[in-house]
Amino acid sequence: MPQVTITIAEGRTPGQLRTLLHEVHEAVLRSVDTRPEHIRVVVHEVPRTHWATGDLTLAEMRAAASTDGSGHGRDAASLPPP
Repeated sequence: MPQVTITIAEGRTPGQLRTLLHEVHEAVLRSVDTRPEHIRVVVHEVPRTHWATGDLTLAEMRAAASTDGSGHGRDAASLPPP
């Protein structure tokens, strides 16, 4: 009974999460000799303020990336999720 656990930063749409669940399920089904109903996929969403890399939270990294150094801000919403 395969179980896959995915930890991901919050911010994806329900549709994106559903696609992720489906694609992971299909990959396990193709790769492992098991029945579809035995595959478990769990997604843990973590708030961006609770996940740090290099002593910066993902929220802080995104805020820093919203300024390109020239004083002209970039729209943080247009940045891809980390």
